[in-house]
Amino acid sequence: MADETEKVLQNGTAEPPKTAKQLEKEAKKQAKLDKLKQKLEKQQSAAPKKENEKKEKKKEVKEAAVYSIATPEGEKKDIEHSLPDAYSPGFVEAAWYPWWEKQGFFKPEYGRKSVSEPNPKGKFIIIIPPPNVTGSLHLGHALTNAIQDSIVRWHRMRGETSLWNPGCDHAGIATQVVVEKKLWREEQKTRHDIGREGFVNKVWEWKNEKGDRIYHQLKKLGSSFDWDRAQFTMNPRLSRAVTEAFVRLHDEGYIYRANRLVNWSCTLKSAISDIEVDKIEIPGRTFLSVPGYTEKVEFGVLVSFAYKVEDSDEKIVVATTRVETMLGDTAVAVHPEDPRYKHLHGKFVVHPFCDRRLPIVTDEFVERDFGTGAVKITPAHDPNDYEVGKRKNLHFITIFDDKGYIYGDYGIFTGMKRFEARKAITEELKKLDLYVETKNNPMVVPVCSRSKDIIEPMLKPQWYVKCDEMAAKAVEAVDSGELKIIPEMHIKTWHYWMNGIRDWCISRQLWWGHRIPAYFVRLKSRCTGKPAPGTEANAHWVSGRTEQEAREKAAKHYKTTIDDVILTQDEDVLDTWFSSALFPFSIFGWPEETEDLQVFYPTSLLETGHDILFFWVARMVFFGQKLLGKLPFKEVYLHPIVRDAHGRKMSKSLGNVIDPMDVIHGIALENLHEQLLNSNLEPTEIEKAKAGQKRDYPDGIPECGTDALRFALCTMCSGRDINLDILRVQGYRFFCNKIWNATRFALSYFSSDFVAPATGEFVGNEKVMDLWMLSRLASAVADANQGFMTYDFPTVTTAIYNVWLYELCDVYLEYLKPVFASGDAATKKTAQVTLYRALEVGLRLLSPFMPFITEELYQRLPRPQSVKDNIPSICVAPYPESSECSWRNETIENEVDFVQKIAKAIRSARSDYNLPNKTKTEAYLQCSDSATETTVTKYIEALQTLSYCSKIGVNEKAPQGCAIITVSDKCQVNLLLKGLIEPSKEIAKIQKKLEFLENTKNKLNQAMTAADYATKVPPEVQQTNSEKWSQTTIELERLQYAIQALKLME
Repeated sequence: MADETEKVLQNGTAEPPKTAKQLEKEAKKQAKLDKLKQKLEKQQSAAPKKENEKKEKKKEVKEAAVYSIATPEGEKKDIEHSLPDAYSPGFVEAAWYPWWEKQGFFKPEYGRKSVSEPNPKGKFIIIIPPPNVTGSLHLGHALTNAIQDSIVRWHRMRGETSLWNPGCDHAGIATQVVVEKKLWREEQKTRHDIGREGFVNKVWEWKNEKGDRIYHQLKKLGSSFDWDRAQFTMNPRLSRAVTEAFVRLHDEGYIYRANRLVNWSCTLKSAISDIEVDKIEIPGRTFLSVPGYTEKVEFGVLVSFAYKVEDSDEKIVVATTRVETMLGDTAVAVHPEDPRYKHLHGKFVVHPFCDRRLPIVTDEFVERDFGTGAVKITPAHDPNDYEVGKRKNLHFITIFDDKGYIYGDYGIFTGMKRFEARKAITEELKKLDLYVETKNNPMVVPVCSRSKDIIEPMLKPQWYVKCDEMAAKAVEAVDSGELKIIPEMHIKTWHYWMNGIRDWCISRQLWWGHRIPAYFVRLKSRCTGKPAPGTEANAHWVSGRTEQEAREKAAKHYKTTIDDVILTQDEDVLDTWFSSALFPFSIFGWPEETEDLQVFYPTSLLETGHDILFFWVARMVFFGQKLLGKLPFKEVYLHPIVRDAHGRKMSKSLGNVIDPMDVIHGIALENLHEQLLNSNLEPTEIEKAKAGQKRDYPDGIPECGTDALRFALCTMCSGRDINLDILRVQGYRFFCNKIWNATRFALSYFSSDFVAPATGEFVGNEKVMDLWMLSRLASAVADANQGFMTYDFPTVTTAIYNVWLYELCDVYLEYLKPVFASGDAATKKTAQVTLYRALEVGLRLLSPFMPFITEELYQRLPRPQSVKDNIPSICVAPYPESSECSWRNETIENEVDFVQKIAKAIRSARSDYNLPNKTKTEAYLQCSDSATETTVTKYIEALQTLSYCSKIGVNEKAPQGCAIITVSDKCQVNLLLKGLIEPSKEIAKIQKKLEFLENTKNKLNQAMTAADYATKVPPEVQQTNSEKWSQTTIELERLQYAIQALKLME
């Protein structure tokens, strides 16, 4: 033992031996340490386990169900297994779509021998606004498809021959830009390096590889297209229609060639349409990034400089936001009545940088009171100046080449980029003492949406469609009612565009697209060489479906032989909107007289956003009337534009552009940030966008599912804009969960021998609450059908939402609990029939908006075998009609409304006194007239259930200890509280609530009585404050009354 207890000192000598007392003390101390060590080790080993168990338990609760049963593509989903405990979009949306598609439910031929077979119920045809092949869906697409699918599903369920024709747009500029970037990224080559044919082949390769992505997304949205009829605007069928349309219109003089101003993108080296120009408002001096420039370029300033008057010491001061364009000035304009310049009429000013005299012209478009009253005129680079140039017969001088470089005899400026010349010209003007000043100037900067380049108005020979005559017919169609525009507020916009119509520039300087079938003509016998650049004369051009046809036309026109003709096809392609304008009939085989064209044209409805009323809708009307002699559709429904929750336009730089797939599946904030990194945004814009995402989606976007997204979008579909709050979409995901739980709960009430009704007749012994439920269903059916007919989607969705949530779930299912717990077999059997009808009709009502959850639950209903055999899917089930649901009883509805008012008053009082639902109480109703007494007595059972009361007395003497609640002037409730609560404790609780509410009201009063409140606070905030003040006041009065009642019980 000595060896064990003895220690050796550091210097090697032994430590003196310890006494027995010392050893005992140390032993006790060591025992305590060992005990503490064991305790700590136990805690350390137990705590993580406990934490892990807690985490695992939490994860188990949150983990959503998934459909894991192996189901071959296109086979019906397994419905033999029980429903998961909670609604899971991933589980519900699995497997149904491929089955629908394989069964042919979405084809107009479904249930009939051919599309030509007459259908007494009619037909409904709608086409997709073809999305760009380059893109992925955004929330605007999701809205379009939610609306269109709900409409077409409604018509299909009504038994009409229904077709929703899908397709995709080749998106000339967007696709070319994408493939050019890809070519450079992968091979460091430009399109010019591989030539036109090679580049077009590259685009087709890309399209075949990536182009189906958007179709997969449309399927994920549940869109019920006939995919066998899908068309791509560059397919041979549609390309043939494009050629046919161009040749016909050119032969008739509706397409011609002219030299005019266009929106020119120097980066793309092409003209672009107005819709591809983003108009960016800036408040004043702003520096913007421009492709091809290392430094940012200054905009939002007005530069004033002077022109010297010829043979005089006088100067005329003009101002411009684009000082570089002064190189192309060919005049200075003044108002004819402006006395300051009358002595200069007919004189000239001298250009400081070239040998050019600029006439001083008079024109009434000049505003005398703006600036100096003198305006520089650049006819070849400004739309307003272009018109002045035509009126005054001025020279049109182009100073930029296609890339935006200065060309011409301009000394040091020649060869400069346009915005480099901007700075250089200003400096030179200063040296010549012609510069006056630069000042802030709010303005709109036109930006190319594809390349982000600044648009340059340029004079270019292009092909145009003559629109005035077609526009007049389009106006006449709307005015006569032949074409209906919904909502009617957009008719004014229609007239605005049609009455101020300009001819449509249809040529684009691209390689991807429909090459223009026009040929420049030269004759071997009369000329040699190539066509002069920019040749604009119509007479030198012919069009043809083939080159041979064009050659024959040229020979006939010039009265020569075919061999004498030399043709050069135009290098340009047609504007993408040209093929889109043909879409309603080209997809059906026009110009051939196909069966589809005969059956499906004209279509029934065109549904799209109001922002493309002119760019697409009007042009379809033009071409439909001109080429086929018929309007392409009977009605146009224009939906609102989706904006973010703050009312801002969706923009990548703001970080508020949301992919609907992210709403459907959910996405973490980090992944939203990652998407920005993969975009084309600059680093500063990325940080700004990240901040926006963090503010709007601090926890990311929750998984909402397809059904909730569709329903939410349709619910908000009114007005000109939708301010979309993702949390509202999540609210409808909770609605799905409510439907799910209610149906699961209801299904447990159906016994194995239950036989569902095949018709809508009453059983005969329905209780008043059964009749009420059926009546509310009938009301919802009428409202839903009326809403669909008038495209009033909020009315439809509200009717369906209310009947499910507030009537079936909140009232009828609650009422049924004691019914099914009773021993009354006849009452239970009738309740089963009513409950089945509520579920079955409710699901069919909801199906056009929520196809997945309704299919999942519809398949689980105990439907009669005859119905199962004839109606395999809710997609093709009949939509509920008033003739089928003739259960409306407004008398019972009014009675139940009153009974619910009583129940809500009792429940509200119970809440004030903190009574839990499981604590039953008694209520004594005092009715002042016999009619009210009779009504209340009839519904005593329902009222007991809905108000959590063990007894309802009617006109009985109420015992002591009741709180008095006034329901109406004819009904008062005495709610028994004595023995259920401790008054003093409840008074203390309510007193705390009162203090909080009084503090809230005081703050609102303080804010609302501020001197500048009415002028500085936004109207929507004022309205919110007013509503909050009113609610707080009512709540205060209720609680003060509750305290008085409690004091009487002390």
